[in-house]
Amino acid sequence: MARTALKLGPRTFGPDELVIMAIVNRTPDSFFDQGATFADEPAFAAADRAVAEGAAILDIGGVKAGPGEEVTVEEELRRTVPFVAALRERHPDVVLSVDTWRHEVGEAVCAVGADLLNDAWGGVDPELAEVAAKHRVGLVCTHAGGAEPRTRPHRVEYPDVMADILERTVHGEAERALALGVPRESIIIDPGHDFGKNTRHSLEATRRLPEMTATGWPVLVSLSNKDFVGETLDKPVGERLLGTLATTAVSAWLGAQIYRVHQVAETRQVLDMVASIRGTREPAVARRGLA
Repeated sequence: MARTALKLGPRTFGPDELVIMAIVNRTPDSFFDQGATFADEPAFAAADRAVAEGAAILDIGGVKAGPGEEVTVEEELRRTVPFVAALRERHPDVVLSVDTWRHEVGEAVCAVGADLLNDAWGGVDPELAEVAAKHRVGLVCTHAGGAEPRTRPHRVEYPDVMADILERTVHGEAERALALGVPRESIIIDPGHDFGKNTRHSLEATRRLPEMTATGWPVLVSLSNKDFVGETLDKPVGERLLGTLATTAVSAWLGAQIYRVHQVAETRQVLDMVASIRGTREPAVARRGLA
């Protein structure tokens, strides 16, 4: 299936455009920054910096993905809704995404201007897609292998991990979202690196990305500093940037379109270089051999 333009809130992205989704965590215990953007002032500063460095999407999360202290719906709402409302005024031309699996949160953030619901837990709350349809916003359909939110995989097995990814994200979540009324041009699929997977599963999902892009749905990859990078290179969280960028370059070459990242400037350079090599972006400067 041929890829078409991706439409999210105020922005339309061509099928060859490589898009950065910057992570802004409103949590005190995030695995990467340990709560650096939990307070309002540093969170706004991080959002401003990400946009200046080339992010077209800001992804706001109110609950840490991994196990930890319980976060109620009320607390997740407190962490996300006022911030999204303020960002909508601050960055009217930026796509605002919220990383949540709860329909109550989806409803509240859409009411204040969110353009995209990033469901990282594979439709565990089926009402979230209904919220996206009601508000005509985008939806990320992620493969989590049936895992419950905030759990880690334990001895998980797949006869064919990519077949399971396609079955759940495309034939399950994406087609259901379309039937509910989510705009086709606003539905995204995500292989869900590390979610319901061990390191070998995530590596295989990466090298088989063309099977996802062949479906015609735009593909998002969330690779940034994840455990599969750390285990592959035996590096702690703070030393995974090079591995992340290598995986980003491979994913871009294989057709992924959207990149959920912590480090925007470095990712922008990698994506621009890949785009120029494949011929979809002109070099920023072309003086060599012309003087």
